[in-house]
Amino acid sequence: MRILVDTAKIVEVGPRDGLQNEKVTIPTQAKIDYITALSDAGLRTIEAGAFVSPKWVPQMADSAEVYANIPKDPGVDFPVLVPNEKGLDRAIEAGVKSIAIFTAASDTFNKRNINMTIDESFANYAPVAVRARAEGIRVRGYVSTAFGCPYEGDIAPERVLEVVARLLDLGCYEVSVGDTIGVGTPMQVQGVIGFLLQVVPAGKLAMHFHDTRGTALANTLAALEMGVATFDASSGGLGGCPYAPGASGNLATEDLVYMLDRMGIDTGVDLKLLVKASSIIAPYLDHPLPGRVLQACTKGTLPFATAGAAVQ
Repeated sequence: MRILVDTAKIVEVGPRDGLQNEKVTIPTQAKIDYITALSDAGLRTIEAGAFVSPKWVPQMADSAEVYANIPKDPGVDFPVLVPNEKGLDRAIEAGVKSIAIFTAASDTFNKRNINMTIDESFANYAPVAVRARAEGIRVRGYVSTAFGCPYEGDIAPERVLEVVARLLDLGCYEVSVGDTIGVGTPMQVQGVIGFLLQVVPAGKLAMHFHDTRGTALANTLAALEMGVATFDASSGGLGGCPYAPGASGNLATEDLVYMLDRMGIDTGVDLKLLVKASSIIAPYLDHPLPGRVLQACTKGTLPFATAGAAVQ
């Protein structure tokens, strides 16, 4: 095994990607406390919400209020998801400094998810990206179903590269490549990343793995071996995708931090404080959080890892 990086960046997606899929209503103050605790744990990029229609995503209806009340540490980025120019208007009004836009590598999935083809989504996002950048707002891109689609099956790496390249051409500083239904395996991950690296620098790529079939950490290790060092994760394993049947289970941030810490890869995240953050949101849910390290820590069966504590 040859790891090409000694530090890793974690993009915490629990407050948006995680909570948007919960059926119960989460109080606004609980979200504020949760995001504040995630920042206190050392996470430097935390999705704070989404300026989307409350009709379609009711859990994000209070995103403006949440954003207004979270402490704005200058060293922490709080991106929000923006689906169109109307959402961008709300983001600008709220004083947002960073947004995310999203499309897919599968036309069928994109139609089910945002009622647009891939080409239509780019026509929609082009003016959003131009306006955002003119306002000094950073833009991050997401590509769903990069390793498989619940409707189309296998996705060709060429299609993933095309979508990633188009997002970068819009001015995205980074593109998150997602295994939306959790079907990816390490060799497939390295194949897709290897294809992307022929054109795209590793520093502009992030990986968003789901643990639906238990391969998220293995896929993370495969990506690390390819030099990719940015990973999306959701504290406690919150969230999945309502448009991808059976896709519950984002990679839990605690699981990721524990593995990286024990490998001697610096994340800047305090695992004990991260567990505390997940424990703030857990009582409001109607199910236990699935993260393995979170469960082990709360049951007192696992010591907290410290950076550099790798076992040789």
